[in-house]
Amino acid sequence: MPRIAIIVGSTRPGRRAESVARWVHRVASGGDRAHVEVVDLAEYGLPILDEPAPAAMGTYAHEHTRRWADAIASYDGYVFVAPEYNHSLPAALKNAIDYLYSEWGDKAAGLVTYGLQGGVRAGEHLRLVLAELKIADVRTHVALSLRDDFRFDDPRQPDTLTPPRHQEVLLLRLLDEVADWSEALAQLRRGAAGAARKLEARA
Repeated sequence: MPRIAIIVGSTRPGRRAESVARWVHRVASGGDRAHVEVVDLAEYGLPILDEPAPAAMGTYAHEHTRRWADAIASYDGYVFVAPEYNHSLPAALKNAIDYLYSEWGDKAAGLVTYGLQGGVRAGEHLRLVLAELKIADVRTHVALSLRDDFRFDDPRQPDTLTPPRHQEVLLLRLLDEVADWSEALAQLRRGAAGAARKLEARA
């Protein structure tokens, strides 16, 4: 089965991304298409990009970059959980993406966004970034509304995620698409790895 990372794309204290990621993980864990794990940006403590060489060179100078690169390289696909900040994606998520290059390539991704308008503008900006990194983002997009999909009336459980059934149906479709594309792109990654080995042997 492909290994899929659910990437928590916000590091803000009090963020709702954790509860969204837990929901994605719960729904995904009920299936048999992929092995899913939550990858939380907050646990990696990445500073503003501080690598002296472009990410495409793959010559990482810092331990925090190598740790992040090892984590991302180990997955076959991703589900990005991202809020919308000022009509775009969070700076912490963009920064984390920019740290790496080849580790992302020829893999699949799905988008789960949230905001007053479902975080759709964050999703559209994120698609442009992913395209540059050769990540195939699937068509289905889960857009959670802060008005309709979260509860704010219980002070003991602030910002509780309560998505209706149609959002779970969309999420299941998204997960299937990510699994399908992850499996299909695995052959492309194997071909690229073989070509790289041949080049090294000739050098």
